[in-house]
Amino acid sequence: MNYDQFLQKRTHFGCDTGFEPLYMPDHLFGFQKELVEWSLLKGRSAIFADCGLGKTAMQLAWADNVIRKTNKPVLILTPLAVGAQTVKEASKFGHEAVRSLRGEYSGKVAVVANYERLHYFDPLDFAGVVCDESSILKNADGATKQAVTQFMLKIPYRLLATATAAPNDFIELGTSSEALGYLGFQDMITKFFKKVEKTTTRREENMTGTWRFRGHAEDLFWKWVCSWARAIRKPSDMGYLDDGYDLPPVEFRQHIVSTDSAPDGFLFALPACGLSEQRSERKRTLEERCELAATLVNSTGKPFVSWCYLNSEGDLLSKLIPGSEQVSGSDADEKKEEVFNAFADGQIRGIVTKPTIAGFGLNWQHCSHQTCFPSHSYEQLHQCVSRSHRFGQKNRVTVDIIASEGEAEVLKNIKRKQIQAEQMFAKLVELMHQGESSVETRNHNQPITKPSWL
Repeated sequence: MNYDQFLQKRTHFGCDTGFEPLYMPDHLFGFQKELVEWSLLKGRSAIFADCGLGKTAMQLAWADNVIRKTNKPVLILTPLAVGAQTVKEASKFGHEAVRSLRGEYSGKVAVVANYERLHYFDPLDFAGVVCDESSILKNADGATKQAVTQFMLKIPYRLLATATAAPNDFIELGTSSEALGYLGFQDMITKFFKKVEKTTTRREENMTGTWRFRGHAEDLFWKWVCSWARAIRKPSDMGYLDDGYDLPPVEFRQHIVSTDSAPDGFLFALPACGLSEQRSERKRTLEERCELAATLVNSTGKPFVSWCYLNSEGDLLSKLIPGSEQVSGSDADEKKEEVFNAFADGQIRGIVTKPTIAGFGLNWQHCSHQTCFPSHSYEQLHQCVSRSHRFGQKNRVTVDIIASEGEAEVLKNIKRKQIQAEQMFAKLVELMHQGESSVETRNHNQPITKPSWL
C-alpha cells in the first residue's frame, strides 16, 4: 500500500458498496436512469431532486433492483399523506408494492409505510430502506431522526430522496450523512464548521449561535457531500434536454395587512423579534389575514389550497370560504387520504390545511392558486408551492403570501434560506460535472529549498 492509498482509506468520503443494476425500467427518462444506476452502485446514497422530477419512480426502480439482488423486501418510508399515492404510482409503473399500517405484509416486495409506523417493523427483515422526503431527518436531536437512523444501521442498502435536503442550514446535511452510515452529525460539525456566537440585543430573549465554514473546509465539504449525494433541479443539470420540463412561471404576491390595534405596551406596530413576539403577532392579526385570504380565493372560483399554521386560522378560513374542506391533524388518516384524493380528482374545489399535514409529496397540478401565511421554514414554503408548481402544471401558479406589518423579520429570514438553498444546489451540480475527488494527488518527494533569510 502506497501513501496515497493509505490516505484514501482514512477519508470519510462515500464509497461504492452497491452493485450494477440488474434491470432498468423503460419508463424512466435518461437522467432518472443515470441517477438510479449511480445510487445502486453507491449502495448508500441520497438523491436531492427538485419536485416533479420523478423521485417516486426512481425510488421504486431502486427498490426493485435491491429486491432482485437480495431476494428480500425493501421498506419505503413516506410522510403520512404520500403512502397511498406511492402504491398507486407503483401499480402505474409496473412495480409490486404493498402498503402496511402495522407491520403486516407478505412476499419479497416494496413495503410502503409512514414514518410514524416504523416501530412496527424489524430492520433485519429488509435488505434496503428508502426515506422519501428525507428532510424529515433534519433535526439532529429529533425523535424521528434518531429512530430512522437507528433502524437503518444494519441495513446494507439505503436511499434518501428529497427536494429540500438542508432547508435551514448546511449543517443539516450531517443528519443525512449519519443515516447513510458515513460521517456522523457531530463529527461533521467538528471537521468542517466553527461556531460563531451572536451578540445578544435588548429585544432578543436568548443568545443564539450560528455556524460558519472553517477557513480551509468549504470546498472539501462540498466534495464530501458530492461523494454520497446527487442534486438536480432540472434535466439540463445532468446534461439532458429540458423538453417537457419547462414550467410555467410562478407569481409570488406579497400582501401586508394592518390592524387598528397595536401590541400591548406600544403605540403602533413594530417588527416582531423572537418567536414569542411573532406568535403574538400572528394571533393578534388572525382575523385580518384570514379575511384577506378568503377574499382572494373567493374572487377566482378556481381550485385552491389555503395553508395555515394555527387551528384557529383553519377554522376561520373554512367558514369564510364556501365549498372548502378543512383537513386538520385530529382527522383520522383515512379521512385525510379520502379528502386529498377527492381534491386531486376535482370533486372538491379547495382545501384548507397545514404544511405539516399535506405539504410533502402530493401531486396537485390541477390547482394553480395558493394562499399562505409566512413562517421561518423555507422548506415548508418551497414544498407547499411545489404541490402545484411542479412538472405537469399547465398554468401560471399564483401564490399569495399574506403577512402582517410586524412580520418583516420572518419574510427576511425566508429569503435568506432561499438564497442558501440555491447556493447548495448550484455547488453540488458544479461538482457533479467536475467529478468526484476525495483526496488530491500530491508529490511527497518535493525537494526542500532553504529560505533566503536563513
